[in-house]
Amino acid sequence: MAETQIEWTDATWNPVAGCSIVTAGCTHCYAMEMAKRLEAMGVQKYAGLTRKTGRRTVWNGVVREDRQALTIPHRWRKPRKIFVNSMSDLFHDRVTDEFILDVWQVMRETPRHNYQILTKRPERMAELVSDRIGEVLPNVWLGTSIENAEVVDRIDDLRRSPAAIRFISFEPLIGAVGAIDLQDIHWAIVGGESGKSARPIREEWIDEIHAQCLKAGTAFFFKQWGTWGKDNKKRSKKANGSKKDTNGQMARSSKSIRGANTRFFVSTSLIILPFAANYPNRNVSGLQ
Repeated sequence: MAETQIEWTDATWNPVAGCSIVTAGCTHCYAMEMAKRLEAMGVQKYAGLTRKTGRRTVWNGVVREDRQALTIPHRWRKPRKIFVNSMSDLFHDRVTDEFILDVWQVMRETPRHNYQILTKRPERMAELVSDRIGEVLPNVWLGTSIENAEVVDRIDDLRRSPAAIRFISFEPLIGAVGAIDLQDIHWAIVGGESGKSARPIREEWIDEIHAQCLKAGTAFFFKQWGTWGKDNKKRSKKANGSKKDTNGQMARSSKSIRGANTRFFVSTSLIILPFAANYPNRNVSGLQ
């Protein structure tokens, strides 16, 4: 487990390493380059997980279960919001059912933490959680990634997944998503792609999601513009991020999310509203 700069969580926990590219949202995944770097640093867990194709580093399909990592959340005494598998996908088809059940047992035994699980394979998540787990843990949030209209069917699979909190990461947003059904989806994160090969994000795509969140009562959090700014110009993520409100002040917010069987109050202290100047009503301030 490690501290993280991901804006919507406190720490990462990686009981699985390695993945496969499945859709366009995976093309520039940060974890592929990170795995290569960790391998170069001698971290055996990440050895042999990537390959080169042209100038790019990509996953080679090798997935590794790390049983030693299952002890980590027990050692973390202070409550955390924990992103599970920032370097993989817990529901990858090469992760065994038995290992996923062991991960669930760890989360069951550590109710002081809130666990955020994000997958591009929500169909397997829905089946496994429904058929093999059944129990809804109040400290486990289940989410899926959607980058454009081609994968919005993942929302239906997410909705079929028994969970206290369901969330969608519209990251990297590389296309319009169109009309979507956000019923029983509690939280939406939106963000543009970063890096030298980043694909542009468009303001109207963000507007479209935000309007549908307002209609459905889904909490909305805009994370970043990424490499391409509101003016459709390419510059650094930091320059485009605009992590300040109209007065240049860091914005504090908190929001309660009602889940199926529980009510969370999730502090988002010092979550920064990236473009409050242009969207005075849009930053539903992360979570309320």
